[in-house]
Amino acid sequence: MALSANDAFAASGRGRRRGRRGRRGALSEINVTPLVDVMLVLLIVFMISAPLLTAGVPVELPKTEAGSLQDQTEPLTVTIRADGQIFVKEDEVPFGSLSPRLKEMAGPNTGKPIFVRADGKAPYAIVAQVMASLSTSGFTSINLITDTGGPSSGGQPSDAQKPTGADAQ
Repeated sequence: MALSANDAFAASGRGRRRGRRGRRGALSEINVTPLVDVMLVLLIVFMISAPLLTAGVPVELPKTEAGSLQDQTEPLTVTIRADGQIFVKEDEVPFGSLSPRLKEMAGPNTGKPIFVRADGKAPYAIVAQVMASLSTSGFTSINLITDTGGPSSGGQPSDAQKPTGADAQ
């Protein structure tokens, strides 16, 4: 077995090279700093843009334990604010023209889902009238939208809801 004087892996110490020019393999380390920079920028962009994607008129939805719906096409959204104003998508609509406006938007498809978003402080009478109007107009898929995480239906009241003092008797 013959060794050359220029061999990087030669057995004798005098023929060794101590640089990167030898027969060593390519550097296989990945520099992750640019990847982390890009990911942080994307995270910031999504954190800023996500609150802007909420639909329509701002209302405070009541909380319930019901889960969210999974399969939906683009629904029609009816929003009722705390002061009783009614909106279809983002346009204010008087109660009298609510049904014709939704029929015009839905076309012949009366099975198209309609989401009713009512503020928790909205008058119950207005919410009931809107839902009755939608039902009598022929719409079959009317959904009342709420937030999750509310009090349990039929369960024991929490400490904040228990009567205190003279009310407890």
